[in-house]
Amino acid sequence: MTALLQNHVAAVTGAGSGIGRAIALGFAREGAQIATLDIDAEAAAKTAVEIRDAGGKAQDFALDVTDHAACRAAAAKVSEKLGAISILVNNAGINRRNAFVADAEAVLKDWQDITAINLDGVFNVTHAFIAQLRANRGRIINIGSIQSFVHVRTPNSVAYTTSKHGVLGFTRALAAELGKDGVRVNAIGPGLIETPLNAQARANNPDLVKTFMDHTPLGRPGKPEDIVGPAVFLASDLSAYVTGTIVMADGGYRAI
Repeated sequence: MTALLQNHVAAVTGAGSGIGRAIALGFAREGAQIATLDIDAEAAAKTAVEIRDAGGKAQDFALDVTDHAACRAAAAKVSEKLGAISILVNNAGINRRNAFVADAEAVLKDWQDITAINLDGVFNVTHAFIAQLRANRGRIINIGSIQSFVHVRTPNSVAYTTSKHGVLGFTRALAAELGKDGVRVNAIGPGLIETPLNAQARANNPDLVKTFMDHTPLGRPGKPEDIVGPAVFLASDLSAYVTGTIVMADGGYRAI
């Protein structure tokens, strides 16, 4: 353990699985206390137990990021249990792969659900924790995507691409506003990462994976652990002069 995050309290949304779980475990290894937040209370608890079993400190909290009032209540509970946070990771998100010209009701539901979680959720959680982050000259890490820039060459929803463009815009705007308070705001842009969220799509559609790999110089899908290093960098003082940017962790997808 290098203790790059010693004396920090970090809140991670979507910490029950995938990228969020990996980041929570990685931050704990670096000495941070972790608030694991997930709509799946059992999954959030499991990640917290893993951290504690490894000698770290963690407390789990059930949270629906689409509920603004619930986010404010969760922020108060985290502060009460662990202390005011200095690191926030907005990781909770979903994706669906319906075309815009598909069934009208399905497309509308995709738009409402995806923007509610991927974009409104980032706003709700950040707004709830902002006083704590300003008081601690904190750092915010938003999980964007290669689709913060492009609509990938696979079947994918317009809503998802729009939400991830919005996450990058939110990151840049908030960085500009909060710089005077010493709060740094950055994003990470994963490529195709093997997570439970996309396990079914990968299993049922090998052509989807091939399309990604044909456009990825490193020639492999990412693992959740591949996002931990960039997250630790952005959360720690190693990135003390970095704000308003996105660190791509996409295997080189945007290079070609």
